[in-house]
Amino acid sequence: MGWQCTGLRWPDARGLPVLGWRRGGAVRVSAPAYGTELGFRAAGRRGCVGARGNVCPVGAVVSGRSTGARCPECARLDRAHSVAADTIVDDPRTYRVYLAWFGPGMVKVGITAEEREAARLREQGAVVFSWLGRGPLMAARRTEELLRSALGVPDRIPYARKRAVRAVLPGAAERRAEVTELYGRAVALEGAGWPESLERLPFEAVDHTGVFGLDGAVEVAWAVTELVDGGVVGGRLVAAAGPDLHLETVTHGAVVLDTRLMTGWELAGADPGAGVDVPVADIGGGGVQGGLF
Repeated sequence: MGWQCTGLRWPDARGLPVLGWRRGGAVRVSAPAYGTELGFRAAGRRGCVGARGNVCPVGAVVSGRSTGARCPECARLDRAHSVAADTIVDDPRTYRVYLAWFGPGMVKVGITAEEREAARLREQGAVVFSWLGRGPLMAARRTEELLRSALGVPDRIPYARKRAVRAVLPGAAERRAEVTELYGRAVALEGAGWPESLERLPFEAVDHTGVFGLDGAVEVAWAVTELVDGGVVGGRLVAAAGPDLHLETVTHGAVVLDTRLMTGWELAGADPGAGVDVPVADIGGGGVQGGLF
């Protein structure tokens, strides 16, 4: 019985991400450093990971292309209990509102539980962010809706767009500038719809390029689109952001692997030098070309 990956997490703002693993009742984490050689092989069928810590009641098999790794029913249950679903009206925790920058023209507004600090921002791959305010859930949610409308920014940006700009990020001053400008416009709304129960927080642009390993050129040419039975992924870890690992491989050069594709599979160790032997897509500018290599 192989280990099952439970996903990539960012528990420490100063350190590297960790991969969670589970096998039966045993759990562990690994924290590969940049430059580490990684390799694994998927085996069998990919099972639904369940919802809210509970196993899937029917043991459903899910698609190797799904980043959710859940059957429709478990996905519905998981969504219904999330903050984003607006169903938890009596949550007593304090929440924070933030502005997150992922690349030129890509800024979103969102909220996260204060106890999580900035882990949620790193999980989303935010290159730069600043807090805006803190308060109860409903005040944070109302502020999020206000800012989406007033600033013209979304609450969600597709991962494909985030990946596409990582190799050509502008300098630190330009990365900070867009967040600075939007923060100024946001605080100008105090007294004009900003809930009184939401405390405004001072501006501080937090830059994650060093944490993500993106302070040098990371030109990704290919993206893994699916894991398959017997498929192998191996290479040298050069960067990471959000759920993505950036690997230098012998078969395709720089490849990005969304670790959400790993969940639900039984995984075993493999030769890091084996390269990539799963379906991938060309995202290096030559068009999209799917195939098994």
